[in-house]
Amino acid sequence: MPDGSAVPTLTLHKHIAEISAADWDACAGADNPFVSHAFLSAVEDSGSANARTGWLPQHAVLRDARGQVVAAAPMYAKGHSYGEYVFDHGWAHALERAGGNYYPKLQVAVPFSPVPGPRLLIRPGTGIPPAALAGALVKACGELGTSSVHATFCTEAEYDALGEAGWLQRIGVQFHWSNAGYSTFDDFLGAMSSRKRKVLKRERRDANAAGLEYVAIRGGDITRRDWKAFYDFYTSTVDRKWGSAYLTEKFFPLLGDRLGDAVVLMLARHNGTPVAGALNLMGADTLYGRNWGCKGDWPFLHFELCYYRAIDFAIEHGLARVEAGAQGEHKIQRGYLPVPTYSAHWIAHTGLRRAVADFLEQERPARLREMAELAEASPFRQEA
Repeated sequence: MPDGSAVPTLTLHKHIAEISAADWDACAGADNPFVSHAFLSAVEDSGSANARTGWLPQHAVLRDARGQVVAAAPMYAKGHSYGEYVFDHGWAHALERAGGNYYPKLQVAVPFSPVPGPRLLIRPGTGIPPAALAGALVKACGELGTSSVHATFCTEAEYDALGEAGWLQRIGVQFHWSNAGYSTFDDFLGAMSSRKRKVLKRERRDANAAGLEYVAIRGGDITRRDWKAFYDFYTSTVDRKWGSAYLTEKFFPLLGDRLGDAVVLMLARHNGTPVAGALNLMGADTLYGRNWGCKGDWPFLHFELCYYRAIDFAIEHGLARVEAGAQGEHKIQRGYLPVPTYSAHWIAHTGLRRAVADFLEQERPARLREMAELAEASPFRQEA
């Protein structure tokens, strides 16, 4: 603590609008747009995170003796496990079979966004240790009568700190592209083995031979017509694959208005009409691929618009990484290599906690072995 005396007080907020953007962002920082007040408020104000979707805000804020906000966490009370991308359905079923209630639970996360980033948001210079915020979240869990608290897609440092605080640790895997100082896309291709390079060149050639025009539009340059087209792509893709569109039509233009040039919408047009779109957000050193959708059958369009155009953009803007979302071993052959993701879990029920701890003790080394095996499929040339 700054003066070693007063203990910060915790408040919970059902709307992020109850917390000033300046206070929240002073804790969140400017590197990751997903934990910004602008993004989280767009999710709420658009009607995407609410009772309808089962994401009820319970944002946690710590204040010092003077009332200054010194730490925060984006937190939601949930009655299901959908939209999280770290799967705990088995844990819920186990507790329910034992006669307990797994839901509601508390989720420290960004709704519908499997994007790694900070979850324990601590204002620089305040001296607040992560354990203080972690302890406050556990206390809130007890006071609210929820079964557990889950911090998903947190940073490795937070994962370590939460583990030291007694939370259960879990490792996942995603596939990210790293910029090894490339000046052009051809530089990136040159780092690949000859066979893999030929595959990517063929995919790009076929995607660009379909008579499509590709554009990357940012912030205020994205028109309402562009957003309407993208929402149609989003809902058609969701309907085909998952059957539930959490994000409302209002969310996307609201995001563009509030995050400005951090929003990068890549569109493919045919004869001037959009036929596909990929939504990205740009952080300090990373391009985050989020939602995508398409109408029609276009060869290799998904790879071109979501992976290769993202790499082009990252190289042009000097970004260090492209994170193209959850899952997808097919990304490896396109230069996106496996990296670990982290989550931490505090479970009140002693029996379930013990069972989950035993499960994770076996899952973690298995996941690390899986990542090592996946890395062996790297398309990049191996140095002698």
